[in-house]
Amino acid sequence: MFHKIQQQLQQLVSEHLQVRYGVDMAVTLDEPADAKFGELACTAAFPLAKQLRRAPRAIAQELVADLGDLPGVAALEIAGAGYINIRLNRSAYGTSLLQPSADEPATGTPSKIIVEHTNINPNKAAHIGHLRNSVLGDTFCRMLRAAGNTVEVQNYIDNTGVQVADVVAGFHFLEKKTPAEVAELATEPRFDYLCWDLYARTSQHFKDNPEDERAWRHASLHAIEAGEGELAEMAHTVADAIVLCHLETMRRLGIHYDVLPRESEILHLKFWATAFELLKARKAIYLEEEGPKKGCWVMAGAHYSDNAAEDDSKVIVRSNGIVTYVGKDMAYQLWKFGLLGKDFYYRKLLTEANGHVVWVTTDEPQQGDTPKFGGGSTVYNVIDSRQSYLQDVVAAGLRALNYEAQAERSIHFSYEMVALSPRACAELGIELSEEDKQRAHVQVSGRKGLGVKADDLIDKLIENALKEVNDRHPEAAEDERKLVATQIATGALRYFMLKYTRNTVIAFDMQEALSFEGDTGPYVQYAAVRSRNIIRKLEDRGETLPNFNQALTPEAFTRQLGSDDLWQLILAVSKVDSAIAKAIASGEPAHVAKYAFQLAQTFNTFYHDFPVLSEADAEKRTFLLWLTDYFRRQLERTLGILGIPAPQYM
Repeated sequence: MFHKIQQQLQQLVSEHLQVRYGVDMAVTLDEPADAKFGELACTAAFPLAKQLRRAPRAIAQELVADLGDLPGVAALEIAGAGYINIRLNRSAYGTSLLQPSADEPATGTPSKIIVEHTNINPNKAAHIGHLRNSVLGDTFCRMLRAAGNTVEVQNYIDNTGVQVADVVAGFHFLEKKTPAEVAELATEPRFDYLCWDLYARTSQHFKDNPEDERAWRHASLHAIEAGEGELAEMAHTVADAIVLCHLETMRRLGIHYDVLPRESEILHLKFWATAFELLKARKAIYLEEEGPKKGCWVMAGAHYSDNAAEDDSKVIVRSNGIVTYVGKDMAYQLWKFGLLGKDFYYRKLLTEANGHVVWVTTDEPQQGDTPKFGGGSTVYNVIDSRQSYLQDVVAAGLRALNYEAQAERSIHFSYEMVALSPRACAELGIELSEEDKQRAHVQVSGRKGLGVKADDLIDKLIENALKEVNDRHPEAAEDERKLVATQIATGALRYFMLKYTRNTVIAFDMQEALSFEGDTGPYVQYAAVRSRNIIRKLEDRGETLPNFNQALTPEAFTRQLGSDDLWQLILAVSKVDSAIAKAIASGEPAHVAKYAFQLAQTFNTFYHDFPVLSEADAEKRTFLLWLTDYFRRQLERTLGILGIPAPQYM
């Protein structure tokens, strides 16, 4: 509600400046650092003073006089050299929170926003680093939807790449498996774990036998790209089975997708060929005729440097005709914006327990109607910071094609790596050297088989949470305790991944994440449980919540909110939309996590300072019950935006 009023007042002041001074200026109303100056502050008089060459205080006086009575505002006060402090009408504000519309999201953009995240190579189990990508991407989608936006969630599947080829080579050349034998293995539980180990063995074999790496990988990649033969059949089996494993892992954390675009269809449906002709026709790329890149198609305007990786990323097609990753990414990005002139076919992959349908691309026409995917107005690519330069090249490709607006709205949602604390390594059974034990964090390697599988981490968190739940609630049913432990573990993991800004390297620590005290998911969950427990105790006494719309009149709000401490509580609990707006504008879900923690702290202060059920004054008791229920709804809503469940008990 606070954010809605802030937006409305900003718009009113901006319109007034246009009428009064003929100035088209966006107005931002900030929150004063000290509550004694009111709820909002306007500094528009200062930039106006430079344009009009007048004293800012005189302009502020004119503004206050002309604006007169504003909806929801009790007073406009001039302070200092020209600040305008805004005091909200407490009664009107409180009464507005009784209305259902107070909890409805703001109206976002009517056009579609595409968020691509997860994007795990389908060659082995997901690991802890993938969880940061998925949790960040999923939470950003939830934030965008909470703000009223239409969001499409994509999870790109590179099912024709080197990583899949190496697992296929391991099955075929190392283990001498037939396609039928691999298909049988793919039906067994945790096939992704089996491939994890095989990938590590194959990588070690390649390290010891580089001639096999060249021959086996070439044979596997050639077969996969051609889509023919036993190796291609095996690759199809491996990738499809592991994608289902990945989806199941992510569902454990409440993460879902709308469509899975696959690289095999990018190739088979000639997306790249179409993009290639477009790039050549508009002279966005050129054929290098001399030097080390002779025979390569290179981005126009590219200049070579001493950085070999950056140099290579400017190459779109190698001299041997192989398209680079950045070339395929350009074709995919053009499709996302609806600029390619081609589309995939789609088939249902699965229907989840909640009824949500996950679609996957195919190169074959399908019967019946299918949704329309792609064609977004803004695209967020959730990819780690190591890919920043490649993402810049993709945006440069859009600009070279004269798609300047789309390049601006092609946003790399980057993040840093996830490591482990030495204590977490010990809990997960990872042996460390004495040197590593002294480090602040330990980076593990999936290629060496030393990575932390996502499911193992989730299982361990549930196991540890269950010990705490068993100690606190031994009388509860076993399946109920397991559910609560799972919810606590989910909250602990997601919150830990979200509370840091994206450019921060995370050292994941299980004990810290699962703590019921401090800046943690369980701490916020516990506040929601506490708020619900007050209402449960009321019901245990045979009472029900009053009809707040009837009991809490504007006059009642005036009396109750005459107290500054209760007024500040109301303001704090009603700012979730402000936190969401700030998080979207900055691209930092950490702002919502921070707000959740502050909201939990605010509730705990309220819980200790106001004995709700024992309050003797009838009106105040009704008000405190309403505030308790409002806290509960806002805590649960904020947790939901973070993808964190609110357990029945803790």
